[in-house]
Amino acid sequence: MTFQPVPLADPDAGHSPVRSLGESRREDLTAQRSTRRLAISPKYGSGPREVEVRYLWCGAPDAPTLIVQGGISADRDVTALDGHAAPGWWQALVGSGGAIDLQRWRVLAIDWLTPGELGAGSVSSEDQADALAALLRALDIPQAHAFIGSSYGAMVALAFAARHPRCVDRLVLLAGAHRPHPLSTAQRSVQRGIVRLGQASGRVDEALALARQLAITTYRGSAEFGRRFAGGPEWRDEQFHFPVEDYLEHQGRRFVERFDADRFLALSESIDLHDVRPEQIPTPATLIGFPSDRLVPLADLCELQRRLHGPATLEVIESPYGHDAFLKEPEQLAPLLREALA
Repeated sequence: MTFQPVPLADPDAGHSPVRSLGESRREDLTAQRSTRRLAISPKYGSGPREVEVRYLWCGAPDAPTLIVQGGISADRDVTALDGHAAPGWWQALVGSGGAIDLQRWRVLAIDWLTPGELGAGSVSSEDQADALAALLRALDIPQAHAFIGSSYGAMVALAFAARHPRCVDRLVLLAGAHRPHPLSTAQRSVQRGIVRLGQASGRVDEALALARQLAITTYRGSAEFGRRFAGGPEWRDEQFHFPVEDYLEHQGRRFVERFDADRFLALSESIDLHDVRPEQIPTPATLIGFPSDRLVPLADLCELQRRLHGPATLEVIESPYGHDAFLKEPEQLAPLLREALA
């Protein structure tokens, strides 16, 4: 087992700006944001089905392709397509001159599929993997140089490598393992119960916001909450309000504005349905984990590294941000990503 600890970063330190695709040398780059109709056989469906897969493919023309996928709330917009667009969910790492350098690579990402699109009762990580494999064939990409997956994206990357090992040269897995931890499943199960109760009572937005608030408490680390919300309560609107409550309510409102309850239920369940045998995966892998991550314990990544059939290293990053460290620690992640892709 190989551990390479990285020093703790100052959580209040500013991040150096990374140019978006629109700020880079556009004449050297291409961007395709489109939809392909592809045939797959959903795991929980009744046979082959055609589905529309929405994707982004951007970067240097004729460069090797990297698949980049995030958590269940991430979409295909890994990086902004122009300087006026909202930043992508991994803007700090994907861009011209970034750790995932669009002058050197082409990045491929999809929007996650849902049961409604598949005509199935549930959606699996294997379904997402099969859709990506079908998209590679449609785009005439014989092999991706790497699949970089974070959280649910790491689970899909493992399913992809197990089912389509010749379609990817290496894996880079951040905060994701071969199976969910039972305690994490318990926490997500409660969140889904809250949303279903809201649907049954006609208060779905309130329920989805409350489920998101509960989820936030599992994404972040205890150290961050202790640092940010240690103050006492204040009396407001005829009741006590604790410092953390305004933050949680804000996160809940933001989530409801951009996410659908049925989509949340399906993708949350998909995490807990995920189960891949590491021994089936021959692809070289770099695993990246965070000791403060309570959703994907470091012990699970140790087990994954030990059981993978192909060579695997485990990089450990100290961070106060828990599971969200893959979004919050670009300075620490950048050298590891560059090395993994070299």
